[in-house]
Amino acid sequence: MLDAIADVAGIRVGHYTDVQHGTGCTVVLCGTGAVGGVAVRGAAPGTRETDLLRPMHLVQQVHAVLLSGGSAFGLEAAGGVMRYLEERSIGFQTPAGAVPIVPAAVLFDLGLITGRVRPTAQDAYQACLAATGGPVAQGSVGAGTGATVGKTLGLEHAIKGGVGTASVQVGNGPMVGALVVVNAVGDVVDPETGDLLAGPRRAEGRGFHSTVELWTRGAPSPSSPFLANTTIGVVATDARLTKEQANWLACLAHDGLALAVRPCHTTRDGDCLFALATGAREAPAELDHLGAAAVAVVARAVVSAIANATGLGGVPSAREWRNGSA
Repeated sequence: MLDAIADVAGIRVGHYTDVQHGTGCTVVLCGTGAVGGVAVRGAAPGTRETDLLRPMHLVQQVHAVLLSGGSAFGLEAAGGVMRYLEERSIGFQTPAGAVPIVPAAVLFDLGLITGRVRPTAQDAYQACLAATGGPVAQGSVGAGTGATVGKTLGLEHAIKGGVGTASVQVGNGPMVGALVVVNAVGDVVDPETGDLLAGPRRAEGRGFHSTVELWTRGAPSPSSPFLANTTIGVVATDARLTKEQANWLACLAHDGLALAVRPCHTTRDGDCLFALATGAREAPAELDHLGAAAVAVVARAVVSAIANATGLGGVPSAREWRNGSA
């Protein structure tokens, strides 16, 4: 057990990290295909191929999911994942050849260091080449390279976000894993303890403001940092699910965001979670049990992203801020 999404049979993860420019992308490969679903709860999403994941649409499987920085520019990077899969004849089979189905979601990391360099198709191709079913790198890597949280008082008070992952086995049955890229306007809270792990940095001491408290008091805040947000991720299971069930699993998984990111699903976030069901385990699965597991691993993945982050572009990690090294 890796306590990572790669614990799910058939799932591999690869990152492309550009520390110099503060951006990157992450690809989740699912073998020759997985039943997919999606749920978008934020009001400012940047997505691709999400309509194909809805019930009643022809295509039944997807072949990878791309998570990328670069805002809408980053959607172009999905072409590199398609090229990687096409070279291996993986995709929706047509008389003209395989057409890979690669849903994608992006987050806004422009301007942490620069707004002129965004993940490209070649970068995503490199992420595919780096993909492994082994340990998954976490923190300020891949799509989480330029991620930040706690931005209601401006980037000068923000804390570094990143990529986190977690997994759990449901009894002796299906495995459920999550990978989440945390780039929220809100804060990160440990759902088990209630501790505020990351939020706007206080001017005095080494603690954090609570964004929910600031907002409920009506505290003024600048509008520009609200553009630089969105938490995106993937929940995967080796259970066999229909498209309807996969979409329901993606919907349930957002409860994990609500537990750990406060507030989430705002008008300035494009929060989006994909669900993948590889079907490697033939035994039937109880959807409510899978949903409860998805909520748990999404919340833990969010906490892990903050715990493993490192400072970049003048924004410290929560660990660096607390121990006085930033």
